Amino acid sequence: MKTAIIIGAGPAGLTAAFELCTRTDIHPIVLEKSHAMGGLARTVTYKGNRIDLGGHRFFSKSDRVMDWWLRILPLQALESAEERLTYQNQTRAISFQPGGPDPRTEDKVMLIRKRLSRIYFMRRFFSYPVTLSFDTLRKLGPVKIIRIGVSYLRSVLSPRAERTIEDFFINRFGRELYLTFFKSYTEKVWGVPCDQISAQWGAQRVKGLSIYKTLLHAVKRMFRLGGSSGVAQQSTETSLIEKFLYPKYGPGQMWDEVACQVRLHHGDILTGWSVERIEQAEDQRITGICARHSDSGELRTFTGDCYFSTMAVKDLVTAMTPEAPPRIRTIAGGLVYRDFIIVGILCRRLKVALEDNWIYIQEPDVLAGRLQIFNNWSPYLVADPSTVWIGVEYFCYESDTLWRRSDDELIELAKRELATLDILDPGDFLDATVIRQVKTYPAYFGSYDQFPELVEWADQFENLFLVGRNGMHKYNNQDHSMLAAMTAVDNIIAGVGSRENLWSLNVEMEYLEEKQSTRADRARVSAL
Repeated sequence: MKTAIIIGAGPAGLTAAFELCTRTDIHPIVLEKSHAMGGLARTVTYKGNRIDLGGHRFFSKSDRVMDWWLRILPLQALESAEERLTYQNQTRAISFQPGGPDPRTEDKVMLIRKRLSRIYFMRRFFSYPVTLSFDTLRKLGPVKIIRIGVSYLRSVLSPRAERTIEDFFINRFGRELYLTFFKSYTEKVWGVPCDQISAQWGAQRVKGLSIYKTLLHAVKRMFRLGGSSGVAQQSTETSLIEKFLYPKYGPGQMWDEVACQVRLHHGDILTGWSVERIEQAEDQRITGICARHSDSGELRTFTGDCYFSTMAVKDLVTAMTPEAPPRIRTIAGGLVYRDFIIVGILCRRLKVALEDNWIYIQEPDVLAGRLQIFNNWSPYLVADPSTVWIGVEYFCYESDTLWRRSDDELIELAKRELATLDILDPGDFLDATVIRQVKTYPAYFGSYDQFPELVEWADQFENLFLVGRNGMHKYNNQDHSMLAAMTAVDNIIAGVGSRENLWSLNVEMEYLEEKQSTRADRARVSAL
């Protein structure tokens, strides 16, 4: 029997393991550094309250991914016959059971949640994406609106060459709207000016969104044209979706369940193992992964026929034995990653009622970049429904003073900033916890402009597949990470040696490969 060694039990790693188990005779062995499933999409529990790191909407334009998710966690029961018919018609290829589980009594269930995210700017809330509603016009004022309109027309008539993310935003929204709603938050996330960030970040994250698309969506929503009230919404820009799927207990529940399925299919998931060396042969093949166990200190070499890596590319190159070429090591050493801190705050109430999933903080007088209200992701993330459980997010580097602050200092900072923003009265504070996550966001600056050279080098290893956000150094969502893993397995099954379809993968595209997938593959997955 052939064996696959998979580095990392995040969405990409576990998807690869599941696909191998259910579609091939290849035995997967997953090596996970931590003791939790899901990687950046894990759920952290603190005194019965659950934290979703960064917020994970379960939404994709790929039927293949939506179908996959709902085969693992079925869609919740829908109350009315009209509602059931609407979702059945709009989910197309998605697994749909009219009499789904009731989340009040069953745990393995995917909820349907309303999406609301807003921008907090000038101590006021604005819809995200910005809409030209009466409320927005009133808050911005007529002079600001005229300046936004004029600057947008100027960008339409004279677009800029798109070298940086600043060029990207100005071309789509105009300079005035860019300065108002995009510049401050983007620079909080990355810690560098927008004119130093590659435009490829915008192509990856913002994709086709623009003022035109936003206005068109608003008109369709007003008259319900094109039907975006269902859960699929494949024709809707990602930033404009109105509903999404969400596991009852957060994203980690999905990956815990996938891990259970992998083990039921006799796959192995080993936790506490940190990769120290990746051994290569002269014939451009990986021959083994040397890893150390964090508890016992045991050093073991895992050998297989193929290898999947979701670890940071920078670390993968460093671990190569013999060493990678000097040029590749230089490029890898110049790759930058932005790190992340979230402060979970439990309180009696907020000063303002919030129905948002998250809020983008544009205010320059606070360090916080975004707020999550976990009650609104799923009421089951909160131990006591009479309390409010929120996350205050900070973006930084491990070398920053902010990262080195103690947990108590970070909690006090979050409390103080929430009070400054007039969102929380400190007297309503109950409890808090701090979570730090390294390498959360692969950056589109540093040596990123030379990254194609590294990709060309890595693709020479015929039995090595780079997948996932950090594995591909691509700031993608979990559906993209999953599709990369699925496509890698497709390639193994079909005997495709090229990695071109992995690196060109985009969740906005129509997936002909998925639409042409065999009935046998679907049958094996649906037999779970």
